[in-house]
Amino acid sequence: MKAMPWNWTCLLSHLLMVGMGSSTLLTRQPAPLSQKQRSFVTFRGEPAEGFNHLVVDERTGHIYLGAVNRIYKLSSDLKVLVTHETGPDEDNPKCYPPRIVQTCNEPLTTTNNVNKMLLIDYKENRLIACGSLYQGICKLLRLEDLFKLGEPYHKKEHYLSGVNESGSVFGVIVSYSNLDDKLFIATAVDGKPEYFPTISSRKLTKNSEADGMFAYVFHDEFVASMIKIPSDTFTIIPDFDIYYVYGFSSGNFVYFLTLQPEMVSPPGSTTKEQVYTSKLVRLCKEDTAFNSYVEVPIGCERSGVEYRLLQAAYLSKAGAVLGRTLGVHPDDDLLFTVFSKGQKRKMKSLDESALCIFILKQINDRIKERLQSCYRGEGTLDLAWLKVKDIPCSSALLTIDDNFCGLDMNAPLGVSDMVRGIPVFTEDRDRMTSVIAYVYKNHSLAFVGTKSGKLKKMLGTSLCPTLELQTGPRCHRTTVTLELLFSSCSSN
Repeated sequence: MKAMPWNWTCLLSHLLMVGMGSSTLLTRQPAPLSQKQRSFVTFRGEPAEGFNHLVVDERTGHIYLGAVNRIYKLSSDLKVLVTHETGPDEDNPKCYPPRIVQTCNEPLTTTNNVNKMLLIDYKENRLIACGSLYQGICKLLRLEDLFKLGEPYHKKEHYLSGVNESGSVFGVIVSYSNLDDKLFIATAVDGKPEYFPTISSRKLTKNSEADGMFAYVFHDEFVASMIKIPSDTFTIIPDFDIYYVYGFSSGNFVYFLTLQPEMVSPPGSTTKEQVYTSKLVRLCKEDTAFNSYVEVPIGCERSGVEYRLLQAAYLSKAGAVLGRTLGVHPDDDLLFTVFSKGQKRKMKSLDESALCIFILKQINDRIKERLQSCYRGEGTLDLAWLKVKDIPCSSALLTIDDNFCGLDMNAPLGVSDMVRGIPVFTEDRDRMTSVIAYVYKNHSLAFVGTKSGKLKKMLGTSLCPTLELQTGPRCHRTTVTLELLFSSCSSN
């Protein structure tokens, strides 16, 4: 990690923001001091303003904060450098295309612009800020002063999502040295699959005002760089949607972690009930036709208790200490995930939760096994959101290696057997809601935020102290609990 002071800003402020829900407080811990000397710098937004997303420029330490009706640029000590207003404005979510494109007969009301996605495009030195107004259009803002470089809205490809919730869209930028970058967008569709693909890859042109900005990487009459949920799916599950919790790229692939409803038959029952399943979705970066789409269920179990509702996730490296314990290389990718108990309560998750670790290579190995069996003609596509779940796999004589990116057959593909994570910590009363991790001096550290606004720091070391930290008289009390991963406290 670089420049530790601003990395503390990133870690602590991000977790506090998420852990406290809609609280408009950011907190920064300065350079380490003794326990009595510890203090916090805070930033508060407008009284009626909620914070939605936060990104930190890894080169400068500047913080970009997406809020309702506003984008902030903050210094590493949380001082406001620049603000950019994004709303409110006259709108109606039923206006498709949005009223800024053509007249809408729906009644217009003053509508807030909820920030739904915030990404730094390092190559072009700009911020991509997407909101809830006008079916989800985005602004491209110059990092230096938040000057608006572009705001494409004339084409249907410019409307990314009609959902208003801040956690409904996730984006991953795939960067190239000599080509335009790609933006993989994953979004809930809110019952509008005819308007919005649930996953797509878009062009990030060098010119922020170019007509092709956010156009599909490939699109013809039959094939496009997208996945759409079939409208027939909604006849089986009327409120079906895919909710995207986290996204990242690793190696030749882009990954998204999701929550999806499914209809299952409980043991001994003839009727079906709706549950939610957490799944990892994988796509090849270079797959313009999305033939490489595979999804695999993930979950966690400890002492006979199942944790299946994904709350948060973060990609990090193993580090030397944790890598030895897991039997992996220090530079191998790990997924730190938080699950709550059960499968039925997406909106009102139970307080029982677990922090679990997945070795990404093991998930990829399971996907490769599934691809190999399907291309031998074994089984069905087994994808819950396809109306016909028993579409048989087709046989083809070919070699499927670690980087196989699919053909125009046997896709999209589902894995039936769940990949189980390694449970390392459970919390029964104060549900964990967010997680971030990094490697420091060969140790893998994880910071977990909770529903009540507490922060738990977990690390692979022999020290297990507990510190009480107060963030201010108007804020939640914030506890930093130093827990131990994979070994007990000792003098070693």
